[in-house]
Amino acid sequence: MRYFFTSESVTEGHPDKVCDQISDAVLDAVLTADENSRAAIECCATTGMVLVMGELSTNCYVDISKIVRNTVKEIGYTHGQGFSYNSLAVITAIHGQSADIALGVDASMERKAGGDIADQIGAGDQGMMFGYAVNETPELMPLTAVLAQKLAIRLAQVRKSGLLPYLRPDGKTQVTVEYEDKRPVRVDTIVVSAQHDEHVSQEQLKADIKKYVIDDIVDADLLDSDTKYFINPTGRFEIGGPEGDSGLTGRKIIVDTYGGRCAHGGGAFSGKDCTKVDRSAAYMARYICKNIVAANLAQECELQLAYAIGVANPVSVFVNTYGTGKLSDEALVGIVRKYFDLRPYAIIQKLGLRKPIFKKTAAYGHFGREEFPWEKTDMAETLAKELEKGN
Repeated sequence: MRYFFTSESVTEGHPDKVCDQISDAVLDAVLTADENSRAAIECCATTGMVLVMGELSTNCYVDISKIVRNTVKEIGYTHGQGFSYNSLAVITAIHGQSADIALGVDASMERKAGGDIADQIGAGDQGMMFGYAVNETPELMPLTAVLAQKLAIRLAQVRKSGLLPYLRPDGKTQVTVEYEDKRPVRVDTIVVSAQHDEHVSQEQLKADIKKYVIDDIVDADLLDSDTKYFINPTGRFEIGGPEGDSGLTGRKIIVDTYGGRCAHGGGAFSGKDCTKVDRSAAYMARYICKNIVAANLAQECELQLAYAIGVANPVSVFVNTYGTGKLSDEALVGIVRKYFDLRPYAIIQKLGLRKPIFKKTAAYGHFGREEFPWEKTDMAETLAKELEKGN
């Protein structure tokens, strides 16, 4: 079977990613002073303005305007007047967490019935979350997603290092890979759109992006004479970031996860503290899937978890190995339930989610980066023993 699959990514200067980073910068700031802070911080940005809104319950004070300006400056919006850290207006509209939501989070249904300490936190919302892993890259991520993210990271690197000083913060990448029998065989198409200043010619930009970005990231063995390159295909990309298009927290959920390769529950991550299972359970689901694939129990694994607000235990656990499992999907559900505590409190403790680690997740993907605790494969050896039992 032969088919083509595509994933995209965006740079940290993309307007939606600006908002994600601001939301998570505020979250990290409050967690630094008060690890029990509750937050669901949203942000929107447009020409000359950032609005920070949502819920925040904490025992500390943080200077939100300063956090916004510092984040925008770090991203690189220091040029011009359309959107710059030193001239933008910062508006805040933040309130405390709803008392009705807090009722379920502070003490779960199970805790109220006399459960143990791990029952003390109920899920902060209802919903379903997905995790995924596949053995086609060392990161156990889809190749399309890995390449798109790495190209976006490289765009930022050549800009910030001064190698390509005419680049500006906004940018997008996209990679199409040809598959045969579910294995990647070649890169068919690469799209790169990079914001730039008014002085560079399109000819120079295209040559530089090919040489210093694409050739630096994509293995030459995956490229051939039929590979297509579209570099700034509109011919000009001077106006970018929130000046060119408004931004909003949580609008890049596929970029944040697996590049469209698997199902998505619809919940965004950035700005949410770890009692929100949209975030914490999605991280746990990735951790479980990665360990299942690393243990060679399956070549590909998707896991769905579903929760009810105020209830600690998930209402359902579903595994799909797309026919690649060495044990049945039903057996893998049993293994997941046996080895992984899926209650929010246990997830928080296992993955260390009270720490201010979230701002760095807000650009270039939440998964496939070894710096994050949910990327560990420390359970793979234990899970592999279940294969011996199954045989």
